[in-house]
Amino acid sequence: MGIRDTTRTSPRARARPTRGGAALLLAGVLAAAVVGCGSDDDGGSDGDADPAAASGDPSSGALTEPVTVDNCGVEVSVDAPPERVVTIKSTSTEMMLALGLGDLLVGTAFADGPLPDEYAGQLDAVPVLSDNVPGQEALLDVEPDFVYGGWESNFAADTAGERSSLADFGIDTYVSPAACQDPAYQPDPMTFDELFAEIHEVASFFDAEDRAQDLVAEQQALLDQVAEPGAGLTAFWFSSGEDAPFVGGDIGAPAMIMRELGLENIFADVDATWSNVSWEQVIDRDPDVIVLVDAAWNTADDKIERLESNPATAALPAVAEQRYLRLPFAASEAGVRNAQAVVDLAAQLAELGL
Repeated sequence: MGIRDTTRTSPRARARPTRGGAALLLAGVLAAAVVGCGSDDDGGSDGDADPAAASGDPSSGALTEPVTVDNCGVEVSVDAPPERVVTIKSTSTEMMLALGLGDLLVGTAFADGPLPDEYAGQLDAVPVLSDNVPGQEALLDVEPDFVYGGWESNFAADTAGERSSLADFGIDTYVSPAACQDPAYQPDPMTFDELFAEIHEVASFFDAEDRAQDLVAEQQALLDQVAEPGAGLTAFWFSSGEDAPFVGGDIGAPAMIMRELGLENIFADVDATWSNVSWEQVIDRDPDVIVLVDAAWNTADDKIERLESNPATAALPAVAEQRYLRLPFAASEAGVRNAQAVVDLAAQLAELGL
């Protein structure tokens, strides 16, 4: 394929996808890529072209086209695949592994729990910079050229450094779009189409779009196994909290997962990804099932003890009959674990026999 003068821009850079529109935009981008990369009618090729570049091989040292995206209001422009990547949060680390890009990692930080079995051993040689968000000095020590964060707050003056500051060091930064805080960029609501768009967007920086297509197909195949087993049931997504429960609202990954299961979120009126509510509200809304997020710092068992030791919540039928669904914390945030989480929760619903 010959060299082009145009700059490829991700769907998010042109316009923020509306509900249900991400898949259409993504299909258009992929179709354009196929047309642009097609050979001439006579089957000939440009004799001056670099075969590695034409094949999209990251080892060629340049992308076939520069990639520019508007990421949470920050322009990210990449003209060569990053070679030294640091990830902050499990969602970003696992996205890189799922795309087959683990060999580019020079550091990870802020793991929310152990890796899934399929990635076991893949990070043994990669240094952990911090159990939380790394400081800028620790980050710079491993000389990254790209930092992929799961939250916008990962990039702050008192932690890894502001994105503009890291850009001064020649370091590109990217935040999971599901975690954008500006309402103009925040998915509303989060959907699997949005998640698939992130997979393709991340892959575009590394010329890994073939793997992205495979990964999206794998994720969609998982979702296709599930036919709304929770239809007609209400659910309380219990993320954390004691005095005031921190729950899944209507626009984030928790709501996305519940919708895929056919569950009605008892806090669908909360226009947020997560939010604090009162125990009185939980009791009044009387959920049929309770989704327990299992985190090292607030385990599912801790939550059950809290629910069953308080007379008011212990009287809820869902608690009295132990209608609990569990999932790891890392699967509760938007990322490559969500589709499998839907499958796992569907199996748990079936076991409850509701």
